[in-house]
Amino acid sequence: MSRYVRQISLFPQGEADQKRLLDAHVLVVGAGGLGATVLPALAGAGCGKITLVDHDRVDESNLHRQTLFRVDDIGKLKVSCVAERLSGLNPDCRIIPVAERLEPASARRLLPGLSVVVDAADSVAVTYMLSDLCLEAGLPLISASVLGQSGYAGGFCGGAPGYRAVFPDIPASFPTCSDAGVSGPVVAALGAIQAQMTLSLLLDLQPSPLGQMIRLDLEHWRSSSFRFDGAPEPEEDGPFILGLEELTETDRVFDLREPDEKGPLSVAWARRGPLEDPEILDAGTQRTVFVCASGLRAWRAARRFSGRSGAVSYIATTGR
Repeated sequence: MSRYVRQISLFPQGEADQKRLLDAHVLVVGAGGLGATVLPALAGAGCGKITLVDHDRVDESNLHRQTLFRVDDIGKLKVSCVAERLSGLNPDCRIIPVAERLEPASARRLLPGLSVVVDAADSVAVTYMLSDLCLEAGLPLISASVLGQSGYAGGFCGGAPGYRAVFPDIPASFPTCSDAGVSGPVVAALGAIQAQMTLSLLLDLQPSPLGQMIRLDLEHWRSSSFRFDGAPEPEEDGPFILGLEELTETDRVFDLREPDEKGPLSVAWARRGPLEDPEILDAGTQRTVFVCASGLRAWRAARRFSGRSGAVSYIATTGR
């Protein structure tokens, strides 16, 4: 325990709490900017097992905020680099790298036996998917998101309201980090808050981070927080997230990506067309699935379709 002596003094149950951390199993989704702070913090604190899911490879344009990686890592799988780095940080922590895109089916396989899920993917589709699954499973979810010089971290599910209770719909305009840019120190600040929320949850410290939202705006040097313990879940079902592997030829699939975007059709029988395609608004009797790269266009199309037809719609993402 000499490794942890300077944090054990902060724990209500001392060494017993440290053992709770060593017995914990945390799922971290995303090894990017948020993960660069979350992962070393959890491993350094002595979390016994971390399953890390990320399908991406190290890219030079992300190194300003993804500080776990080095120039020599460019082109390598992120999860492999992280596993190597964290094993040198703390041999008490076992890292299980999963180099694949998180889909609903694979997420369900990973949930049993977990203590908490950490959403560090900073992806709208992934956040809604994880919240839906964690709410169903009764698992706590610690999620964060950053854009530009501001962002938030919050604790959802596990007895608290889910993400949809606070964010029932995505905003009309939602730029990405590649469009609007993102500040490395802001990402690190939110990642640190996310890590502290996770440790507080694992140690059952009070007040609980579940039902708590913290916002940082470091462009204007402002911060705020609020609790949402009593926020009701939306009465209307929003679009549900599907994995591409869950689609069947009986589904009506609309691939909303433009012809010049990367990649072939999501599935061979998909119809490629813009959101304004009149066929999209024809309800039909089949399950309707909308596909795009990030989930944003698909979400808007699903909302529009459901509102017009009264049907429940689904979205999927290609991740490219």
